[in-house]
Amino acid sequence: MKKRSYTQEENLYLIPTPIGNLDDITIRSLNLLKKVDILLCEDTRVTGSLLKKYNIKTKLLSCHEYNEDEVKFKVVQYLQEGKKIGLVTDQGTPIISDPGFKVVEEVIKNDLAVVALPGATAFVPALIASGISPSKFLFYGFLNAKSSKQCQELNSLKYFPYTLIFYESPHRIKTTLQNIYQILGNRQIALVRELSKIHEEFYRGPIKDIIEEVEELKGEIVLIVEGNQKKINYQNIDIIEHIKLYLDDGIDEKEAIKKVAKERNIAKSIIYKEYHQHKK
Repeated sequence: MKKRSYTQEENLYLIPTPIGNLDDITIRSLNLLKKVDILLCEDTRVTGSLLKKYNIKTKLLSCHEYNEDEVKFKVVQYLQEGKKIGLVTDQGTPIISDPGFKVVEEVIKNDLAVVALPGATAFVPALIASGISPSKFLFYGFLNAKSSKQCQELNSLKYFPYTLIFYESPHRIKTTLQNIYQILGNRQIALVRELSKIHEEFYRGPIKDIIEEVEELKGEIVLIVEGNQKKINYQNIDIIEHIKLYLDDGIDEKEAIKKVAKERNIAKSIIYKEYHQHKK
């Protein structure tokens, strides 16, 4: 269903905020922070500090992972009453590995407008300064906090040919690096912490060297990991795993079966039969 963004005033505005340096905010974002009637935020203290710097006195309403299911209905009600609502995260662009999606989903469901502003996000500057190819990449966000599930996720990315981008917290970074090394191998990586802040640091090199160099880190972390550069030896994996490599890359089932049949020089009907027997 078509929806124009600028035909009404009762919009939900998604407003990016700085990822560290408070000067990294657009004029348009500042104007909207002043203009909206209510500003949804993860932590009122964090957003309050930003508003104080720019002498903005907009009313704040907490919206985080524990109350978003309730807040989303209030937001729809406010918009229907003709109020203008803003949504920010503590740092960066809203909804990217942060709360807010449920609110946006409910607003759209009620045929109200959502306007997203361009602005700060951590993974873009990390990528372009990483020294690792940015031509094609997958932004994954946070891996699972549980190591066993994290390993399962990494295994699904093992043969992905494009640059991989992860967010990670300081207290889990050592374990995550070790899991990446064990599953993906000694790839080139860039570990970036405290982007745009005075203590910004880049660690670049083979992951094994970075593991030895990294001890206790603080601050927000972005991991840029080189994609799989090795030509896959299909004789070392079975037909089902071979098909799943393509499915995980977003190729549909029919095309994946066709590609596997061609690469293994096996009749497509045989590949199809084996795959569908496996699915039962």
